[in-house]
Amino acid sequence: MKNTIALFDFSKKINYKNELLAGFTVAMTMIPESLSFAILAGLSPLTGLYAAFMMGLVTAIFGGRPGMVSGGAGATIVVLIALIKTHGVEYLFATVVLAGIFQMLVGIFKWGKFVRLIPQPVMYGFLNGLAVIIFMAQVGQFKVTQNGVTEWLHGTTLYIMLGLTLLTIAIVYFFPKITKVVPASLVAILIVFGVVVGFGIHTKTVADIANISGNLPKFHIPDLPFSLETLQIIFPYALVMAGVGLIESLLTLSMVDEITNTKGNANKESIAQGLANITNGFFGGMGGCAMVAQTLVNLNAGSRARLSGIIASIMILIIILVGAPFIERIPMAALVGVMMMVAISTFQWVSITIVNKMPKSDIFVGITVALITIILHNLALAVLVGVVISALVFSWDNAKRIRVSKHTDEMGTKYYEISGPLFFGSVTTFMDKFDPINDPERVVVDFKESRIVDMSAIDALDKLSKKYTQQNKTLHLKHLSEDCRKMLKNAEAVIEVNIQEDPTYKVMPEK
Repeated sequence: MKNTIALFDFSKKINYKNELLAGFTVAMTMIPESLSFAILAGLSPLTGLYAAFMMGLVTAIFGGRPGMVSGGAGATIVVLIALIKTHGVEYLFATVVLAGIFQMLVGIFKWGKFVRLIPQPVMYGFLNGLAVIIFMAQVGQFKVTQNGVTEWLHGTTLYIMLGLTLLTIAIVYFFPKITKVVPASLVAILIVFGVVVGFGIHTKTVADIANISGNLPKFHIPDLPFSLETLQIIFPYALVMAGVGLIESLLTLSMVDEITNTKGNANKESIAQGLANITNGFFGGMGGCAMVAQTLVNLNAGSRARLSGIIASIMILIIILVGAPFIERIPMAALVGVMMMVAISTFQWVSITIVNKMPKSDIFVGITVALITIILHNLALAVLVGVVISALVFSWDNAKRIRVSKHTDEMGTKYYEISGPLFFGSVTTFMDKFDPINDPERVVVDFKESRIVDMSAIDALDKLSKKYTQQNKTLHLKHLSEDCRKMLKNAEAVIEVNIQEDPTYKVMPEK
């Protein structure tokens, strides 16, 4: 029976020890992050913990990517802070529900596959920017707020915090060289906890962030007017939250695909993310999405199945109900050290080593995405800008690739042989290659090595045809592919071109 029964998939093996230890480690690292972002948004700490529990549980069971961890992520709550401050927490819950509906629709209509169109430089920029954000968030733990004033730790308090953090980092780095039986992150947390308790060291703990004890989340319909005005308020926030959550979740899914050399289901994950957010909205959670740092902690701990995510979620619930007194005593230095090592491993160092081998446009895209991610904390905007820049660069490069060769046959017919795609970026170059005034009466444009891609190309052909007609000359199009013929056929109401029919050749069957 050992390691042979897999949760939800009996065809795969599962290492229960790794899943259990990974789940516990993930729970330990998820709690401070969920608390921090809940407090940052002016919410109750339990709102963040409930989100960590419900997002993690629902997506672990129904998601499209075993090994991926979701929770109360800062990426999604940051875009809702303005709504919370102006309209209150009930509007937050309603927005989270609506965002969940949007995400489910993306999965139902199978739009999740479009994340595969995101170029590699955008992925590099996204992960590098996220690594910096994770690291800088931990640096913020070296501050303390007293009487409403936030200041850096200093003196002995700073040295203790710094020393314990460095001890954690050293354990996480060196322990796997000794053995990988137990997750290094969990070992580091337990050792640092033991040192602090054993030597009676006074340092910043989880309790200094917030009290995390509470009850089971209760079903609650958002208390707000069900009107068109309410919808107008929450709709834009819900749309942005859904977009940010899905982009981060599906990019995380792609990252896990690469690490594990397997393939997840983007549409199934979109539905699971939506269902989890809808659950959050009705049970008092702040919503969320996939968490890159915790996912990496999970994978580094050896998890490859859904069980660790379920264990992490249940562990968080147990901590809320009965385990708060123990967890609140864990030194923040231990959690900070673990997350700093996660940030270091998240950073794509290979993007630096190959920077002199990458096209300049790819370098620009990667740096731009990273900077937007770091400065604005808007992952959706960063990825969108990166994709747009990559698309424009691609269009520009292809626009320069169109070539035209000319020759005239013995009958006096002039041939223009086109190479490269004809689309909005290349139509100007294409048009400049023709000479309607000096060309003979019959001209043939050969598309054997080219394709008509869009409406701009069709419009260019129409204008070219009219120029030759004005000179009492005829223009014929030859060797059009079937899809190009269909496109021209559909547009025949607005264009006027002559398509030269190509002969159809058949293979003589053997007798």
